This record gives sequence, structure tokens and C-alpha cells, in this order.
Amino acid sequence: MTTIAVLGNGRVGGNLAKALTQAGHEVTAVDRAPGAVADAARTAQIVINATPGAGSLERLTALREELRGKILVDVSNATLDGPDGLPGDLIYPGSSLAEQLQEALPETHVVKTLNTMLFPVMTAPAALTQPPTVYLSGTNPEAKQVIRGLLSDLGWQQEWITDLGGIETARATEAAILFVPHVIRSSGFAPFAISIAR
Repeated sequence: MTTIAVLGNGRVGGNLAKALTQAGHEVTAVDRAPGAVADAARTAQIVINATPGAGSLERLTALREELRGKILVDVSNATLDGPDGLPGDLIYPGSSLAEQLQEALPETHVVKTLNTMLFPVMTAPAALTQPPTVYLSGTNPEAKQVIRGLLSDLGWQQEWITDLGGIETARATEAAILFVPHVIRSSGFAPFAISIAR
């Protein structure tokens, strides 16, 4: 059992918190109330950032002390809102939110994952008609190994997990968000993941 704090209790955070609780972990999901967020981050072994990506860097930088030595799992994408409320342009072109977080929090192990799919797939990957891919980006191999275990608890088979390498590879998966509004406009909100076919 791992103690996990999920920052953000909307559709993404709530879905992850429920699934990880069902998998046997001790999970606290908190909204944006600063005191509650700091307390949850301080007591957790793993912190999951499920807050809107546009404000994540500022929010998490404020938790530098609470996040020291912890694994920070970033599942957000930092984009401007498009005209219809769907994701628009990237906020960090040529970089990524994950890289910005790792630079701002050098004593925290940032792992980027689960950001290339609609949120229901995060906790029910086997529900898709084809095997999906989930990606890992991060500098610390031990931290990524821990997150592999969490992904397994969420139903991800090991052969569906692709380790892309260092945190700089997150700019590739974050850029994949640019597919999402077009796919949704074309096909609706049916669950999908941006995957590698071999």
C-alpha cells in the first residue's frame, strides 16, 4: 500500500483517486484549497498532479518543501483554451510542463505519464478495442519503476508501457494533446489513446 495525494478532484483526479483506492492504496484527493493541498502533499509518498496544466507550475512550485524527495506524477497538459473550450496551443512550445516542473523542483522526481488519452482510459485501458500505449518520461529510473507498478494497478499491462527516457521526452507526449481537439470534433468523446502500433 502506498500513500498517494491526488491534487485536483475533477474528472481526471477523481477517476484516478477512486481506482487507486480500489487497488488498495491510501489516497487523498484534494481541490485547490492551499492548506489542504500542502497537508496532503506533505504526508504522501507519491503526489499526482491532476490540476489544470495552465496553472500547475505556479501551484506546485509553491509546494517545494512538501514535495522534496517525493515522486510527482504529472498527468496534465499545459495548453491555452481553444475557442470551443477544448485544448488549444501549447503553453510551453519547445519544452513541456514536466520539464518546467523538474527544473523548478530539482529535489523532486517528476514522472510524466497518462497524458495521451481521454481520462476514462487512464483507469480502464483494457476497455479499448486495441491494446493502448502509455508513456513514461522521467530522469529517475527508480521513480519510473514505482510508477510502472501504479500503472499496473490501474490495469496497464507491462507490454503497453513505453519508457521514452528522460524528462525532456515529455515534450513529445505533451505535444500529442494537439491531436485531441481534432479527434473529439471528428468522433466525439469516445475514449481513445494515442498509441504505437507494432
